[in-house]
Amino acid sequence: MPRFLANTLVLTAFFGLSALVFAAGGRLLDHTYRPLAGKTAINLEKTYRGQVLLVVNTASKCGFTPQFEALEGLHARYKPRGFAVLGFPSGDFMGQEYADEKKIQEFCTLTYGVKFPMFQKVRVTGKQATPLYQALAKATGEAPKWNFHKYVIGRDGKVAAHFGSRTKPDAPEVIAAIEAALSQPAPK
Repeated sequence: MPRFLANTLVLTAFFGLSALVFAAGGRLLDHTYRPLAGKTAINLEKTYRGQVLLVVNTASKCGFTPQFEALEGLHARYKPRGFAVLGFPSGDFMGQEYADEKKIQEFCTLTYGVKFPMFQKVRVTGKQATPLYQALAKATGEAPKWNFHKYVIGRDGKVAAHFGSRTKPDAPEVIAAIEAALSQPAPK
């Protein structure tokens, strides 16, 4: 076999394997979304790399909607330590979210004083789920079963824990997961 061809095969195998390992090992946040009612999309990995995140699918007209208050409290409390709550409105469950993003934004801000980042309305279940939620379901083996499912993502960009809708954002187990993730050093 000519040396050029052999080197090409080795490089192809190496980079192909590296791509698989990299994709499986931490590209969870490499997705781009618009801020709620905004125009310019941001890449989550570039914006939030090295932070601890609580990713939540939200809905304005749900029995769990009062969780916005505790979510905002967590965001304010831990933001100085490199933490953010990221909200993703979704109407997947009985259409409990407004169709208009400006109305969602107005509701969250005026009713619950939400200041944590909220992003464009997305699908969070099934084959139509947005890529972030497909990746979260694959990483945990569990897609949201209802609104306000919570995923804690560590500084390394991997899911550290996840909690169903009934678990309040300020429940001891959620706080413990956030605290544990915050105690880890940021990747270099």
